[in-house]
Amino acid sequence: QVQLVESGGGLVRPGESLRLSCAASGIISSANVMGWYRQAPAEEREMVAVAFSDGPKKYAESVEGRFTISRDNAMNTVYLEMNSLRPEDTAVYYCHYRRLHSPWDESWGQGTQVTVSS
Repeated sequence: QVQLVESGGGLVRPGESLRLSCAASGIISSANVMGWYRQAPAEEREMVAVAFSDGPKKYAESVEGRFTISRDNAMNTVYLEMNSLRPEDTAVYYCHYRRLHSPWDESWGQGTQVTVSS
């Protein structure tokens, strides 16, 4: 089982930036995908950005060009740099890990609140 610990959420004003971090520990496969999902009140959880261990990245259309996902594979950490934040980005952000080709081997973080409000 992989444990995920997120940090970096908070309250910011529209147009400001935040950086989320997620540190993974436990038995971590070298072939994996890590990323960020979010869930706003009364909404379903949605993918924000994911990064594969061999390089490719994928973004939701709503954050393309504003958010950047990065990984430090040596530290088993994934980051989400969020710029030009909007009120509609307000949600609980969850870190996610999944071992490639093993969909049953996945973990979620506890979530961190991001609130964008003037």
